[in-house]
Amino acid sequence: MRCSSQLHILLFQLSKLNQTLPNIKQLHGFISKTHLSSDPFYATRIIRFYAINNDLVSAHNLFDETPERSVYLWNSIIRAYARANKFYDAMWLFKRMLCSETKPDNFTFACVARSCCDNLMLEGLRVVHGGVVVSGLGRDSVCCSSLVTAYSRAGLIDDASRVFSVIRDPDLVLWNSIILGYGYCRKWEEGLRMFSLMRNMGNQPDGYTLVGVITGLADPSLLRIGQGMHCFCLITGVDCNSHVSSAIVSMYSRVMCMDSACRVFDKFCQPDLVIWSSLITGFSQCGDNKMALVFFRNMNMEGGKADPVLMACAVAASAQLAVVGAGSEIHGYAIRHGYASDIMVSAALIDMYPKCGFLGLGIRVFENTPLRNVVSFNSIISSLGLYGLPFEAFDMFRELLAEGLKPDEFTFSALLCACCHAGLVNDGRRFFTMMTEEFSIIAKTDHYVHIVKLLGMAGELEEAYNLVQSAPEPVDSAIWGALLSCCDVHGNTEMADIVAQRLFGIEQGKDTYKVMLYNIYASDGRWDDAKQLRDNMIGGRQKKMPGVSWTEV
Repeated sequence: MRCSSQLHILLFQLSKLNQTLPNIKQLHGFISKTHLSSDPFYATRIIRFYAINNDLVSAHNLFDETPERSVYLWNSIIRAYARANKFYDAMWLFKRMLCSETKPDNFTFACVARSCCDNLMLEGLRVVHGGVVVSGLGRDSVCCSSLVTAYSRAGLIDDASRVFSVIRDPDLVLWNSIILGYGYCRKWEEGLRMFSLMRNMGNQPDGYTLVGVITGLADPSLLRIGQGMHCFCLITGVDCNSHVSSAIVSMYSRVMCMDSACRVFDKFCQPDLVIWSSLITGFSQCGDNKMALVFFRNMNMEGGKADPVLMACAVAASAQLAVVGAGSEIHGYAIRHGYASDIMVSAALIDMYPKCGFLGLGIRVFENTPLRNVVSFNSIISSLGLYGLPFEAFDMFRELLAEGLKPDEFTFSALLCACCHAGLVNDGRRFFTMMTEEFSIIAKTDHYVHIVKLLGMAGELEEAYNLVQSAPEPVDSAIWGALLSCCDVHGNTEMADIVAQRLFGIEQGKDTYKVMLYNIYASDGRWDDAKQLRDNMIGGRQKKMPGVSWTEV
């Protein structure tokens, strides 16, 4: 009895103090000597402490040594692997639990559903949903909230809505889950409808509810609605919450109203990282990369510590401005804080240096990155292609495949761009076919623009036209514009007329293509058609935007 009381005191003290690994091992040894290691209560607490210190080997060994396994013990070891992003280990343990005498509870299913969502395992998520129903937990608020959140983040908002609809009296957590789900999927009308329904049923919203509604407002036309939600936050007094304030700053950024975003930001004497990130990312999204870098520097001067996501955003802003000085400073900041090897930061650096004219530095960062994902490869493939080194880009693509990575749509966009720059028609055809047939990637506008321009510039105008005709409707104006530019190069006025009719039906007011058609008419001696088109342009007071270029001194 005395040992047991001592253990309780020790466990209580450890829960209040810093649970360092030596302390945990000492406690584990003490439990083993007192023959209480078989007690699932103590084993559960020790496994949680091991998980906090990322010692999954010791946690799993203790789990295997414990003969009596309660549902809390199972939950602890499954959660430990899930939080360490070891999805397959967590799922393997979950399947073992299903075959054991101890059956999962609502927290087990919630943990596994979250892990499936984080790892984009939609089939696994549906299996978990089936297990919830079979276990009789289909109306449990914990399970339903986790399923609604998981389905929403996976973009399956209809499935999330069906889960929500079976609950007769949803609690605040469940309301927040479905409203935030509609926010994730940018279905702001449904989010507002659920918000109104929730209030009509007597439920008072909290900060998470308002964040869910605000998250769905992403179009500049929704500024008035966003301002209305901001006023509601002020009236209810939740605007002081940093989570809500950062959502408001992000919302104003998305609707291109940075003045309002700055006014909300200025109310904070000591803004946290979330609010700094919202404002800096907002300037970057609005194309004001210079201000993004200014506020990033201000944050550092005020003692703020950037995370990898914010560093990657600042590096991307440097790349857009082609300002290598700022980008290299952020690179140095990442090295000093141990983030230089982070996948997001390294991928941004690999993209930034070539855009600033330093391809060699981009390649060096790529080679020194220990963990490379498809984004890292996409950055270096794109850079090599833009520098006129297509065969080196192809070598990187083969290395990507050799490392067991699966190329995505951006990989093939970079490859087709490389082929287009170098005029490699056969290679372009091969990659376009490989993308659609071997990797089942649906061709997007960028892919069609590159392959059409590649074929058209090589004189294969008929093949390029037929390819555009086979593209799913509606065909983007950029694709027709690429074909029209090829007609201009080769002086094919007959096809230019056909393409122009299709193009002007989409982009009636855009003068760039009309200038291109005017040049085609003029070169072919069709002065009446050229004059009519020119008068139309002058009557509409359309001017061609001048080209600009700059370099950092």
